[in-house]
Amino acid sequence: MKHWAVACTFAVFGILVSANAIAERFIVGAQNLSYFPHYDFESDVDKGVGWAILEAFSDVSGHEFIYVDLPIRRLQMELMKGNVDFVYPDNDRWYNSITKTKDKSFSIPLTQAVTGTIVKKKKAGKGITSIKHLAIPLGFTPVNWQERVNSGDTLLTTVKDVPQGFALLQQDKVDALDLEYHVALYSTATLSQYDDVTLDLTLPHNEVSFSISTLEHQDIINELNEFITSNPALIKEIRSKYAISSLSELFDSLMNEQQLTLNEVWTKSVHSAEEGYK
Repeated sequence: MKHWAVACTFAVFGILVSANAIAERFIVGAQNLSYFPHYDFESDVDKGVGWAILEAFSDVSGHEFIYVDLPIRRLQMELMKGNVDFVYPDNDRWYNSITKTKDKSFSIPLTQAVTGTIVKKKKAGKGITSIKHLAIPLGFTPVNWQERVNSGDTLLTTVKDVPQGFALLQQDKVDALDLEYHVALYSTATLSQYDDVTLDLTLPHNEVSFSISTLEHQDIINELNEFITSNPALIKEIRSKYAISSLSELFDSLMNEQQLTLNEVWTKSVHSAEEGYK
C-alpha cells in the first residue's frame, strides 16, 4: 500500500493548483478530527480504515488521492467552491446548508460507525433522563439529544477533540460523551486512565455509514463502488485489521455487560438513524 498520500497542511488553493497539473490526481477534503480507527488525516503513518480502502483502490486504479484535513464545517464549502474533489466522511442523510444531497454522488459505505453515548461503566444503564450534561465533538450535531437540549434537561458542552471529552468524563464534569464506539475503544487503549467506560445501550446509539462524496466525479465514484463490490474479501480484511464490528455483533456482549433487558434499550422513534450526525 502506498504511503505517498499524506495528510496535507498547505492552503487549499495552493494544493488545487499543483494537483490539477497531474492527471488522475484528486483532493479529498477530510475531517480534521482525530477519529481513529475510522480516520485521522493528520497522521503521517496510518489515517484509518476509510483511507486504507481508498489507498487499496488507488493501488489498482492508478488514481492518486491527496488528503487535506479541514474543519468539519468547511468541508462542504470547499467542495462547493471546487477546492476539493471529494469529501470524507459523508452520508446522503446528513444535512448541511451548503451542498444538496441530490447534487452529489455518494460511494458505497467504506465502513460503518457505531455511534453512541459513552459513560463510565458504573453509571451505565440508567437511561436518558440521567444525563444532565453531555460532551460532544465540535462540528457534530446531537440530533437524538436535541429535544432535551432545547428543553434545558441536558446541557451540551462542545469539545475540541476526543481526549478533552474523556478528560471531562473522567473528572465527572459531564455525565456522558457522544462518541463512536470504536473510537472510544481506541482512546481507552491509548489512554489507560479511561478504561472504565462503555457504550450505554439505554442512551442514544445508531449505526452510521461513512461514504465518500463528490459533486463532479461520478465516474470515480462508480469505479470505487465497482472495486468495493468486486473485492469483498479484501474489504473485509481491511476492516478486520482495524477491528471494526457492526452493532449487531456488539449488541449481545453489551447487553450482558450492562445486564439489560430488551425493553430497557434505547430506541429511536422520530428521526432517521443518520440524519444530522454531522
